[in-house]
Amino acid sequence: MSDTITASAATTQAAAKEQRKPRFDQRYLAPLFITCILIGAHYGAGMLESQWKTGLAIVTAILFDAVLGKLFYGKIPHLASAYISGISVGILVRSPYFWPYALCSAITITSKYVLRVKGRHIWNPSNFGIASMLFLAPATVASLSIQFGNSIGPMIVIWILGSIIISRLRRLHICITYVLSFLFFSVVRSLITGHPLAAELAPITGPMYQLFIFFMITDPKTTVSTRNGQIATAFGVALAEAVFRLYHLVHAPYYALFFVGPTANLIEIWRNSRKPAAKPLA
Repeated sequence: MSDTITASAATTQAAAKEQRKPRFDQRYLAPLFITCILIGAHYGAGMLESQWKTGLAIVTAILFDAVLGKLFYGKIPHLASAYISGISVGILVRSPYFWPYALCSAITITSKYVLRVKGRHIWNPSNFGIASMLFLAPATVASLSIQFGNSIGPMIVIWILGSIIISRLRRLHICITYVLSFLFFSVVRSLITGHPLAAELAPITGPMYQLFIFFMITDPKTTVSTRNGQIATAFGVALAEAVFRLYHLVHAPYYALFFVGPTANLIEIWRNSRKPAAKPLA
């Protein structure tokens, strides 16, 4: 009996020690990664238009998320997501003015709380904010294109680090599907338009696409829940983007995700609503 009690106590102590061990919060992986991209891109090639504009976008996103979280749910949410949204706006938005950065971050965070169906996000917040600004204020707002260049070396480093992080979050299949689909549709566009294949492939080596591939289309809260559904959605985004590019829409990837992502989410919500509710056990 005493041996049993001793063993049980030892097991309890071991479990307590295991719980006391510091564990790295997986939610910090993406913010650390995007911060590394930001620092390396800015000090290596001067990618940011202004450190102050990017800072304004980050601060606005964090403040809006804290305030709206308190108003809607009575508590301040984990702010890693707001940080990613703010830094994405700061990197991807291009404008000679300060106000578009603050407004884009405000729209981005507000969409998380307002545009919901059955408690689920419908649009990717950053994508919604940037696409809205590109549509509503095209005269004063543009998006990052090739200001950072298309050098293969930095892109390889980003892809290696991004693949490691996204694979830990079990989202790498989304990135792979999108990239393979983009390559396929680049060949198709080249055959249709007669443009050199290299010209059709070039955009995916740019910095904007790295953020789009690793952060926008893989966002856990705005992607469908099943693996097959995620793969189908990534393919659909690439298909819609290819069509938009044929019509010479410069911001094709943003618009493609803007339409395809919510459509996939709404279809999944509708299908789940038709499933019979589980009967309670007697």
